[in-house]
Amino acid sequence: MAVPEHAPSERAVTVLPGLISRRARRWAAFGLGVLLPLAFAPFGIYPVAPLCLAGLFLLWEGETPRAAAGQAFWFGFGAYLVGLHWLYISLHTFGKAPLFVSLPLMLGLIAVLSGYLAALAWTVNRLGARGLVRWIVLLPAAWTLVEWLRGWVLGGFPWLSLGYSQIDSPLSGLAPVAGVYALSFVVAANGGAIVALFRGGVRQRVVAVAVAAMSWLACGALRGVVWTDPSGEPVSVALVQGGITQDRKWLPEELEPTKTLYQKLTDEHLDADLIIWPEAAVPQLLDEMGDYLAPILELVHAHGHSIMFGVVEYDAATNSFYNSVLGYDGDFSRYRKRHLVPFGEFFPVPAFVRNWLRLMSLPYSDFAHGDPAQPPLAIGGEHIGMSICYEDAFGAELIGVLDRATLLANVSNDAWFGGSVAPHQHLQIGRMRALEAGRDLMRTTNTGITAIIGANGKVEKEIPQFDPAVLTGRVQPRTGLTPYARFGNWPVVLGALTALGLAAALARRRS
Repeated sequence: MAVPEHAPSERAVTVLPGLISRRARRWAAFGLGVLLPLAFAPFGIYPVAPLCLAGLFLLWEGETPRAAAGQAFWFGFGAYLVGLHWLYISLHTFGKAPLFVSLPLMLGLIAVLSGYLAALAWTVNRLGARGLVRWIVLLPAAWTLVEWLRGWVLGGFPWLSLGYSQIDSPLSGLAPVAGVYALSFVVAANGGAIVALFRGGVRQRVVAVAVAAMSWLACGALRGVVWTDPSGEPVSVALVQGGITQDRKWLPEELEPTKTLYQKLTDEHLDADLIIWPEAAVPQLLDEMGDYLAPILELVHAHGHSIMFGVVEYDAATNSFYNSVLGYDGDFSRYRKRHLVPFGEFFPVPAFVRNWLRLMSLPYSDFAHGDPAQPPLAIGGEHIGMSICYEDAFGAELIGVLDRATLLANVSNDAWFGGSVAPHQHLQIGRMRALEAGRDLMRTTNTGITAIIGANGKVEKEIPQFDPAVLTGRVQPRTGLTPYARFGNWPVVLGALTALGLAAALARRRS
């Protein structure tokens, strides 16, 4: 007999006898969610991820779809509230949006992201699969598909995907083979294996332990595989970090000191093959910087080297602003940001709301999207796969240039997030992109974390946040494609869909 939606099942009560009421189980789910960000940077306690998922999956055992969905929502709310609290800093502290605007925007996004997990839990418990099929097939497949969906639906927001938490674990060996979502699947499967230890019979426990052990051993063995080949000599680089905080960056009195600082730091490193400034390094439109930039560009070129710099461009012909990176090695090359930040770089709201934002003295002018099919930025004999700020969170969008790109670069302005965990999470995402692509990545930011990341995803060098400084080092151009660069996310997505379909068919057959 089916369990009514409004009544707790007997099995649900026996799962965690100390948590009798539905309210208590929701608080438990919320608490598990609050703990989940400990698995990500800057904490990096990667075993927390499968353990938190195991706790959540245990709460779902025997629950009605509606009750499981509620628990999943509160798990997500706790995880994203803690892990994404820096959104409030960006919107309110530095964006100057009033509390009644910034808080609803942040909580609204958190609620939407939590809604994905609620839909997942409702669907899984509705299907009614049980045992190992549920724990190590259905739940991981559904979780992976939900992460993939939230990475592109409505523009996407893939932050805090489970796979990122494993960048320093043995599981990271899977990243260049199948990407970050494959890591998410394995993390969820390990969570399911832990559930089997609590809920399964002897045979199920043996199988679960074997599956978990094999995943760690196989992925660990893959960490020793080098998927790409060196190409030419290493390139010496100088990554310039101005260290100018967001509350000072756009003050009129800071313009000339900012220009002087970047010129000074550049002049001191003219021996580097490639000098890189961060996103919108100088708070001025490109058209207004001619007299300032010209002597710097010529001096760098006179030394036989190259420079790249983030800048805001204005195209009078189309009345459009672009968040861009320009390169100069005697000739100019250009990259324009393709994936813009909602409510940061464009405002998906009706005209009357935009007028209201203007009256409230909030930023309201949209940037334009760059061409989605831009080639790598050619400079100094290399081809660089570019991303600006949070574009590097969308790994699939980088795949199209990896057949030509020898290096990767990301220029960012993480000053928007102050001293929060966001810059550390962003660095972790950059590390995953380098590992997936098998390419060295140069990460240049306004206030940090500026770093050189190897093709193995390891941070080779970095400099302290908030200090005006230059990170010098060498990067190795590489050619060749990792399996992930060849096939992208599709093998994982299709595999998860197949697993979901098989689990659903088995559940129906059993029913």
